[in-house]
Amino acid sequence: MAELVFFSGTMDCGKSTLALQMDHNHAARGRQGIIFTRHDRAGTATISSRLGLRADAVEVGDDFEFQAYVVHLLSAGGKVDYLICDEAQFFSAAQIDQLARIVDELGIDVFTFGITTDFRTKLFPGSQRLIELADRVEVLQVEALCWCGARATHNARTVGGVMVVEGAQVVVGDVAVNEDEIGYEVLCRRHHRRRLTAATSRAAVLSPDVLPFEG
Repeated sequence: MAELVFFSGTMDCGKSTLALQMDHNHAARGRQGIIFTRHDRAGTATISSRLGLRADAVEVGDDFEFQAYVVHLLSAGGKVDYLICDEAQFFSAAQIDQLARIVDELGIDVFTFGITTDFRTKLFPGSQRLIELADRVEVLQVEALCWCGARATHNARTVGGVMVVEGAQVVVGDVAVNEDEIGYEVLCRRHHRRRLTAATSRAAVLSPDVLPFEG
């Protein structure tokens, strides 16, 4: 039975690396697949990993229709056994519905990869629909770490190292940026709530975690 699977996690937990590995593994067994992505940090029509791996991909725009794309390939005599969909949080809810129909009506496996929540801890529309529809939701076991060493659970947007909580939901950036550029950082819930990033933590005179001492 074909499946719709959602592999989720924070930034830095190896989602794109796993997507490329799964494509390699399936292709090595003679299966033919298509890689899709949107807003990859390396540019359009590319899937890239922070480990340096990358591959060509089909860029998914606002009006892209997965089902029409796949049916066209099949009608032309092509073979499609599986789809790899990276950065799936940026897909629309309607596009996730199309992926579910591809699984159910065409019997094609769909493996999606993405983060669940944005820098405000709100669900992305694509991720929300995947949680609602996926046959399986797999949380990646490679743990990203907050600057304090705890397990990172939240994605933060920063400007010059300072966490921000307002702005458009989608702004493409990376974890390695110059001062005053928009970037992203993974934090544990405690430090996300306190808006304490790696940069601002070094500037803090007294951690709010430290209890007052009276001699």
